[in-house]
Amino acid sequence: MEEEIMFENLEAEIEDKKEKPKKTLKEELLDWGKTLLLYCVLPLALFQTFCFMASVPTGSMESTIPVGAQVLTTRSFDKDNIERGDIVVFDSEELGVVLIKRCIGLPGDEIAFDGSGSVYINGSRYYEDYISSYSDFEGEFTVPEDHYFFAGDNRGGSLDARYWEEPYIHKDNVKGKARFIIFPFSSFGALE
Repeated sequence: MEEEIMFENLEAEIEDKKEKPKKTLKEELLDWGKTLLLYCVLPLALFQTFCFMASVPTGSMESTIPVGAQVLTTRSFDKDNIERGDIVVFDSEELGVVLIKRCIGLPGDEIAFDGSGSVYINGSRYYEDYISSYSDFEGEFTVPEDHYFFAGDNRGGSLDARYWEEPYIHKDNVKGKARFIIFPFSSFGALE
């Protein structure tokens, strides 16, 4: 009895398959195209709209970001939303490259490096627990409106705003905030 029911179900299934007309090549390609669009092209386009990958070619951000790291970055649509301490990806017109550095100066800030490795912002000592090396650099800067001041976490080995002819980056040159190290896997994780 059970075998008869199974056999009848199998026959019904075979009949269903026979009744369905085979898809033409055009229909099959259209189905594949829809699938690729839905699962590949659209997600990639959304990713590119809101995110991008940036690489770190030097040791200026060590030990926060290792040399050669690939960093997931979210695009900045509100350029006034940068905060002190953010790790930011920006275009350096002076150097003609894209850089990743930490924002330590906001519009209107007065920044002083005292030569002992300490930084003062608007007269108060600014404590930075992410610094991996100190520098004996001495100098003062006043950040203009709509500009930011960026420095590397490896102050002893970073060619950053302290040494540029034009140390201030206009907000229009900000590309995004670095959020997550993707590669190398040994450093995989969120950035602070």
